[in-house]
Amino acid sequence: MTSSETGIPADSSDPRDNARQFVLPLVVRIEKTDPPARTDALETAARAVLVLLSDERSLTGPDGDGEWARAVQGWQDARIRKVVRRARGAEWRKATGLPGITVTGGSAEVRVFPPVPLDGWPKELAKLQVSGTDLDDPAAPAPAAPDRPVLWLNPALDMSAGKAMAQAGHGAHLTWWELDDTARKAWREDGFALSVRTADPARWAELTTSGLPVVRDAGFTEIAPGSCTVVADHPALRDRRP
Repeated sequence: MTSSETGIPADSSDPRDNARQFVLPLVVRIEKTDPPARTDALETAARAVLVLLSDERSLTGPDGDGEWARAVQGWQDARIRKVVRRARGAEWRKATGLPGITVTGGSAEVRVFPPVPLDGWPKELAKLQVSGTDLDDPAAPAPAAPDRPVLWLNPALDMSAGKAMAQAGHGAHLTWWELDDTARKAWREDGFALSVRTADPARWAELTTSGLPVVRDAGFTEIAPGSCTVVADHPALRDRRP
C-alpha cells in the first residue's frame, strides 16, 4: 500500500486525482529558545494524525456525521496530503484558537486541524512557515519497544524534521487503514503509543518487501519521486512478514 504526500503526477489515471484535493494541516510549536527534540516531534505528529482520524468529529455514523466528517472523507477519497508548518509565540496562540486538536509528546506540541481545500487555508495557518523545521535529538533515542508499533524511516534519505513529520503521519495513516476495528480500539486505548526510528541500513530492503505498509513520496519536495520513506510496522500486521 502506498501514498503520495503532495501533488498529482502529470500522467496519473488514478481516480483519486479527479476528486477535490484537500490537505491536512499540522503545526508544530518551535519556540526559539526551547525547540522540541526531533524524535518527539515526529512521534507526536504521527499520533496527532491518528487522534484526528479517531475523533468523533471526524466519523460518520447512524446517528449523524461529525462536524469534520465530510472534510475528512473528502481528504481520504483523494490524496492524503499533509503539510507541516511551524509556529511560536503569538503565531502558536492564534493557531490554537482555530478548531483542531493539540497533541503533546515528550518535548513536542503539535496541533492538527481538520482537512482544508488546497486553496482554502485559514489565514492564521497560511502565513506560517514550512521551512525552518530543522530539529535535533539531544541524545540518541532509546530502542523501539518490540511490542509496540514502529514507523521505520529510510536511512538513506536526508529529510528535514517537517518533511519527516509528514511522512511519519502518512505511515500512521496507512497503518490505521490496514487495522480492523479491534486493533484500532486497542491502539486508541493505548494512547496511540508508537515509535519513530531510522531503520538499520542492512534491514531496509527487507522491510520494504515485507508486506507491511510502505509510504512512497511523490517527490515534489526534498527527495526523489517514488522514494520509499517509511515502513509501518504494527504488531497486528506482522503476520504478513515472511
